Amino acid sequence: MGENWVRDSQNPCIYRQKRANSAKPDNSSFSSCRSPTLNPKLFVSVDMKFAVKAWSGGRARTGVLHLGSCPTPIETPSLLLSTRKGLPQFTPPDLLPSLPFPDSRLFHVSSLHFLEVPSRQTISKIGGLHQLLGLPEHGFVCIPRDSIQCLPECNSSNKFGASFETPSGRHLMKPVEYVELITSLKPNVWTALADEVPVWVSDKRNKTSVDRTIRWLDECIELNQAGGPVFGSIVGGSSVNERERCAQEVASRNVSGYWIGGFGLGENIYERPALLNAVTDILQEEKPRLISGLGLPEEVLQGVAAGIDVFDSTYICHLTLGGFALTFPLDGVEMNASGIELTNIGSDQTKINLRATAYRKDMSPIVANCNCYTCKNHTKAYINHLLNVREMLAQTLLEIHNTHHYLGFFRSIREAIKSGNFDQFRQKFVESRCYHVAAEAAAAAAFM
Repeated sequence: MGENWVRDSQNPCIYRQKRANSAKPDNSSFSSCRSPTLNPKLFVSVDMKFAVKAWSGGRARTGVLHLGSCPTPIETPSLLLSTRKGLPQFTPPDLLPSLPFPDSRLFHVSSLHFLEVPSRQTISKIGGLHQLLGLPEHGFVCIPRDSIQCLPECNSSNKFGASFETPSGRHLMKPVEYVELITSLKPNVWTALADEVPVWVSDKRNKTSVDRTIRWLDECIELNQAGGPVFGSIVGGSSVNERERCAQEVASRNVSGYWIGGFGLGENIYERPALLNAVTDILQEEKPRLISGLGLPEEVLQGVAAGIDVFDSTYICHLTLGGFALTFPLDGVEMNASGIELTNIGSDQTKINLRATAYRKDMSPIVANCNCYTCKNHTKAYINHLLNVREMLAQTLLEIHNTHHYLGFFRSIREAIKSGNFDQFRQKFVESRCYHVAAEAAAAAAFM
């Protein structure tokens, strides 16, 4: 180890560097409290590049996103995989390579998950998320919002910071605290703090949320000493005017991209296109756009049509927790089983409910010819058994399949845009879904 290093008296796994004056340890130097085997400069490059490659249907586009830690560029439109403490909730690290490459290398990390443990100092000394999680070739996008458990609490937010309901209680996140946390996490990309509000707030409260978000963006940019890629946050609730005002202000700042927030909080699905288009029409085309709150296949297509590049979605997580497996054809055209038959077992034309007794003796894979780890090695009957005996392996197998299937859906979207047929692809998919939803409703009514 060398003469300049000694074991820590309290933790023998940590080595400290000898000092001339050991009576008062100096904590100002990063190297003073790290193992000599760790190199904090080894992993993350903050470089991020984005280029648009093709357009279709006016706003829909494909692009290529280069992140410093990812050796292979990621094509967009793409999906951010939801995580808990930086890792998928049920998929173990040794099975991550079984997911489609490189589409599965982009993770959403909520800063709220790292408020308490490990401490910021510990994460910083380790070298950030990439070293902490042992995933040096993955891309991490840090967003304050955690749509699974930690939704924004607009009534408690104030001019000092945004309030969130977390598993450990309500927490007020201030810009200074947030940037300090980001500095220790060292993500590839992070979004500025935003004051998100649901659609039912007053016009005055909505305007206030935009004013706060713009002010916090300026503070985050000023505090961003590391110079990492920061995405400006755009809010505005259900007001087109406020959305436009926020987009114009954010677009005038020195940001690397845009995060569009405030969706999935009660907005009308039929009013959403106007809100999305009002924002994307203002933003620079050469910068990537990220959105949270759109997860259903129809919602993703709606976002792609408006020019969104990256989707932060908890759709896969909610399906997995409910025991559902995605089964819809990736082109969205051919549907098989009858509506009433699926409705009776809690399924529909998009997914199947593997808790249903109908699958107790079904020895077929979830989807025929699916190449995911789950479908190649296990059957519906086995997953049904795991769900009924409450084995966590059921969620692991479901999350792997659902992730694989949904990433395939995004791949089909990209191919449709590249071929110039996105509008036709979207129309066929939505019409097919609407037809079967109507058929299911009619069949259920007749059955009753």
